[in-house]
Amino acid sequence: MENGIIRVSLSKPEGTVLGISYNGIDNVLERRNKFNNRGYFDIVWNAPGSTSKLWGIQGSKFSVIEASENQVEVSFTRTWDMDSSSLPLNIDKRYILRRGSSGLYIYAIFEHPKDFPALEIDHIRIVFKLQRDRFHYMAIADDRQRVMPTAEDRSKGRRLDFDEAVLITNPSNPELQGEVDDKYQYSCENKDNKVHGWINLDSNSNESVGFWMITPSNEFRSGGPIKQGLTSHVGPTTLNILHTTHYSGKEVTMALKEGEPFKKVYGPVFAYLNSVSSGHDSQALWSDAVQQLSEEIKSWPYDFPNSEEFFPANKRGRVEGRLLVQDRHIQGGNFVYGDNAYVGLALPGDVGSWQRQSKGYQFWTEADKVGQFTIENILPGDYDLYAWVPGIFGDYKHNTTITITPGCVIQLGSLIYHPPRNGPTIWEIGIPDRSAAEFYVPDPYPNLINRLYIGKPAHKFRQYGLWQRYTELYPSQDLVYNVDVSNYSKDWFYAQIPRNIGNNTFSPTTWEIKFHLPFVIRGTYTLQLALASATRSNLVVRLNNPVARPPHFSTGLIGRDNSVARHGIHGLHRPYSIEVPSYLLVEGTNTIYLRQSKGLSPFLGVMYDYIRLERPET
Repeated sequence: MENGIIRVSLSKPEGTVLGISYNGIDNVLERRNKFNNRGYFDIVWNAPGSTSKLWGIQGSKFSVIEASENQVEVSFTRTWDMDSSSLPLNIDKRYILRRGSSGLYIYAIFEHPKDFPALEIDHIRIVFKLQRDRFHYMAIADDRQRVMPTAEDRSKGRRLDFDEAVLITNPSNPELQGEVDDKYQYSCENKDNKVHGWINLDSNSNESVGFWMITPSNEFRSGGPIKQGLTSHVGPTTLNILHTTHYSGKEVTMALKEGEPFKKVYGPVFAYLNSVSSGHDSQALWSDAVQQLSEEIKSWPYDFPNSEEFFPANKRGRVEGRLLVQDRHIQGGNFVYGDNAYVGLALPGDVGSWQRQSKGYQFWTEADKVGQFTIENILPGDYDLYAWVPGIFGDYKHNTTITITPGCVIQLGSLIYHPPRNGPTIWEIGIPDRSAAEFYVPDPYPNLINRLYIGKPAHKFRQYGLWQRYTELYPSQDLVYNVDVSNYSKDWFYAQIPRNIGNNTFSPTTWEIKFHLPFVIRGTYTLQLALASATRSNLVVRLNNPVARPPHFSTGLIGRDNSVARHGIHGLHRPYSIEVPSYLLVEGTNTIYLRQSKGLSPFLGVMYDYIRLERPET
């Protein structure tokens, strides 16, 4: 397919992208790779109880959907053949090339009819592997751009604590000597994962070319707006993560039961190419890609895909409203605006269930400073409305299911969120924002750095090896936090992880919170505790007795977020309201013991979001 700007070559009937020609470059993809390892869809799946497997999705039937002077759309389908070892899904991969367009639109329809067997899906991706001799400069955000190591640099480097992390020891570019490369250092939240890619800075050419992955809508992605996923990384590789369990684990696995019907459209997304006519101006190419993203967002939902499964704007609906917060211990119980609240529609479920959902569509927006919100372009169906407000503990869920019909406009009026609260605040640690970023993140090791993040405090947590600093700071005794004098930004380590006691052996840790009570009110106190992440952990809480049996609270074994090892500052959010009978407290000094009881690996542990102690009402 070609339109005078780009030429796209596809394998038939598999539907892999063999090549993209643009601006004098015969193929921006890596021609030395096999035909099915250049531009493709892949999926990680398993039958229940079986081992996961990676499969490059290949079609078995090719058809031309449209071939006009303005557009070509082609389809590559595969239908499940009743083979018990093959993926029990029907899949239709679509590619669209439009007149005047400097890129390729890509989407797919996944279908699981009700007579298909059960399966579980962990990851669905679109992958492009670019020419490794040309594309060396990667850009993910305004403040996340750099010249990258090559795949060969990685192969010559020293493996660190896991395969993804490599110390660059003999790079082709001497400026990269001694840096750590790890693809998880370039992860991104769904709400920000809209444009990223690579730039050709070939010194043998007078021109620079950019290859960008643009995602104008996150409606088909799982896990909500702050779910994290991969972007671009050394290869040079550019991904579009359509579904992933990264930073959440199996709790976000798409589990389709036998007899459960399912159909979903992933995309369209846009593989965009651009160029500058003179010199190597990476910022001009990045700025143009950001501008193109803006144009694609304005055009969403597109009116040109030919699948009946993709709904244009006139077949979608809109929801409007205003979120207010009422907490009797905030501003005297007066209404507070849901300032910058995240408000979204997702499949009906329990409070907070949206972050574990993977089968349906989700539609999110950010409220303004007075809590007003508009959610547009919603697909027909039944939804619950969910929300949370940065700085306010807990999750909101509207008490009525919302039914969207084509063209509807639903006015919800003012919605009132009453956050969890049982009494006045005695003290609090952190900010209820679903992240551990406000706590103490240590400096990286000088010999294990990624220079991209030096001098950027907001990204400090992305450095490799920070977990090792805990044992250095607390070699024999664990963290003790005094609420009267301690500062959580300096004195509360960003993750509660095991201590290294030598010989690759790790010991569980017990943190202490000390606080003073001038008197004890008879009744029930409440410990509001929210975790920002958990990895194969069991958080045990005890009051004034570090060996109380049974403990006063235990989460049980939770979490597969792996956020410590993957340089994430949060995973799944887990709020707990823990009752504390007054007889457990004393006048004077009290101690809360927080024990993370699992210690088999340096990466097990929890990240805290927020802790608050409330006294009984009087």
